[in-house]
Amino acid sequence: MRFSTVFLAVVSVVAAVSAVPHTRRTGGTGDATFYEAGLGACGITNSDADMIVAIDAATFDNFPGATGNPNTNPICNKQITATTTDGKSVTVTVTDRCAGCAVGSIDLTPTAFQQLASLDVGRLHGVTWNFID
Repeated sequence: MRFSTVFLAVVSVVAAVSAVPHTRRTGGTGDATFYEAGLGACGITNSDADMIVAIDAATFDNFPGATGNPNTNPICNKQITATTTDGKSVTVTVTDRCAGCAVGSIDLTPTAFQQLASLDVGRLHGVTWNFID
């Protein structure tokens, strides 16, 4: 009886941990879009000419060390390199949170997006990105 109690406790813990959103510490894969920059979640004001990125909300909110104050999130000012399926890449700095992005997706300034494709494309699928340490 004792084994089954311990086993059920372990299964419950594993299930609870599995329900927590996955925290991306290395990067992700998803869509890349572009947006008009301004005052971002990190408390930094940028322009469309800056090489910045908004990371999906789940990754931003669950980044190790994040608190209720997005301005102090450790993800802020980290650099990532985003690469398209055809091998084009761009290096950008995290200064914002993308509320409408799916997990793994990013939102770039127009200037950064144009390093990967024409603005006419609008959305790139299968973009992989990684943090630069």
